[in-house]
Amino acid sequence: MSESAKPAPPAASGRASTKKELPEHFKAYKHVWVAVEIEHGHAHSVSFELLGEGRKLADRRGVELGAVVMGDDRSSLDAAAAQAFEYGADVVYLVCHPTLAHYRNEVATRVMTDLVNTYQPEILLLGATNLGRDLAGSVATTLLTGLTADCTELEIDEEGSLAATRPTFGGSLLCTIFTLNFRPQMATVRPRVLAMPEPIAARTGRIVEHAVNLDENDIVTKVLQFIADRDSDKAQLPYADIVVAGGLGLRSAENFSLVRELADVLGGEYGGSRPLVQKGWITADRQIGQTGKTIRPRLYIAAGISGAIQHRVGVEGADMIVAINSDPNAPIFEFAHLGIVADAITLLPALTEAFSKRLRVNRLAS
Repeated sequence: MSESAKPAPPAASGRASTKKELPEHFKAYKHVWVAVEIEHGHAHSVSFELLGEGRKLADRRGVELGAVVMGDDRSSLDAAAAQAFEYGADVVYLVCHPTLAHYRNEVATRVMTDLVNTYQPEILLLGATNLGRDLAGSVATTLLTGLTADCTELEIDEEGSLAATRPTFGGSLLCTIFTLNFRPQMATVRPRVLAMPEPIAARTGRIVEHAVNLDENDIVTKVLQFIADRDSDKAQLPYADIVVAGGLGLRSAENFSLVRELADVLGGEYGGSRPLVQKGWITADRQIGQTGKTIRPRLYIAAGISGAIQHRVGVEGADMIVAINSDPNAPIFEFAHLGIVADAITLLPALTEAFSKRLRVNRLAS
């Protein structure tokens, strides 16, 4: 019997393969794109985090990684393009036009949808910042495609589709969402959820300059004045190297001062879980978790926090998580690097004193 005429082997047990051929018109969509967010001449760091993740997705698909850079100042755009190449982009789609001097949804949506319709990427990623969320929703609606917001993980499944994972049901569950019937597949990711990749100095790629037909007289929205954020002195939790946070295990607002004292000694930021914001113990800018700030510090100390999934997704990128909880079965011990079963109200002052003494000794020694 010839090789080609041999009977097929019996099917393997278990679930049958569900792999399907992509629709013919989908085959025109290729490559992974990242929208580089530029405001006042500087690229937002989340764009570089997305480029690092986009590089992995593009390699998995065997396609190019593209970056979209738009604005009105050519020198700023060239600088952003150079950074995009260093963080993994193969090609930069550059749009320079006077109407892009400030972010306006109407203009940015026109440009992005024109780019997508012209070059047809299969995946488009944006940062879940104020601007990124505004643009992503508008672009997805205009293109009549799907958008998965505030993702915590991105992957390519065995059939080549984007698997976008995000918390759902108030943060109590994680679900993975696929956009199977539309292109491009879109997702947003918050700053500090993804690791910052290492840039490769002097890495280059090609630039595609895309011309757009925009007239300021046709644009309804006008920028009259830019006013600096009066809350710019708020907590910068996402970028702190050391964060100390408290939860309901502290039992009272007065006891939260123990968290602040330890953070002060360590030279770090302080925050807390969502119930503390709801009770008025801390302000919303210091809430840590899926509905608050996502952090990636070198050291995270969680005192009296149970560690529900909505908190976990906001902190699990930390290099070292130290959990203090009187309940040995608290969920936080499942993902903490170091767990201490103790009453946080008793242990926090002891830690503050110990660190204070150690730092004094180190200062004297130096």
